[in-house]
Amino acid sequence: MSIEALCEVAAGIGLSSVELLGEKEWSVPFRLGLTCALANGPTTIPQGFNRLENHEAIVRESERLLPLVKAAGIPQMIVFSGNRAGMSDAEGLRNCAAGLRRITPLAESLGVTVIMELLNSKVDHKDYMCDRTPWGAALVDEVGSPRFKLLYDIYHMQIMEGDVIRTITDHASRIGHYHTGGVPGRAEIDGSQELHYPAICRAIAESGFTGYLGQEFMPRRDPRASLADAAMICTV
Repeated sequence: MSIEALCEVAAGIGLSSVELLGEKEWSVPFRLGLTCALANGPTTIPQGFNRLENHEAIVRESERLLPLVKAAGIPQMIVFSGNRAGMSDAEGLRNCAAGLRRITPLAESLGVTVIMELLNSKVDHKDYMCDRTPWGAALVDEVGSPRFKLLYDIYHMQIMEGDVIRTITDHASRIGHYHTGGVPGRAEIDGSQELHYPAICRAIAESGFTGYLGQEFMPRRDPRASLADAAMICTV
């Protein structure tokens, strides 16, 4: 469906945000009384901060985008590590940290949080570097900014490492956003799959998290009904 139609459905369900929108789309949810919790940023999944040769272009675009994100009333901007392509995780972490430290002072001054998504490299995003929570947590610590955190995608991290609730509890201070998705198959987050989202969402709430949890599954049934069901499942 169109973004406009999705925003109408979300508003009708009682959700507060439609996210992962590009610059030309940011205003759509606000027209319907919603927010955009997460703006698209200057990187792509395969080409990100882990390559030094990408930094100049990424930093320039970040410096352009971050003030616009702030002006639009969006609290966060997403970035990606990039693929390994033979690079060691240690080198990639150093490179990502060096690049991110060039944009976090501006993010801090604006009050916008830059978040890097954890994605699985086993099924969906082969060779992606930021594919395990410990690596992402080490990057957050290395950058050392309150305006850089992780997007913990529950679907992706169940595939890569499991132990979801313990991981959320251990790394809550490093996580700025969450995504859902059923495992296996990334479909509805109901009893048809292996994750029990009410327990996961209780753990998120008990960690003190006050941000957004985005529904990023791919519905196999009526998408409107599935989204409404997911909202109920995750309300704890």
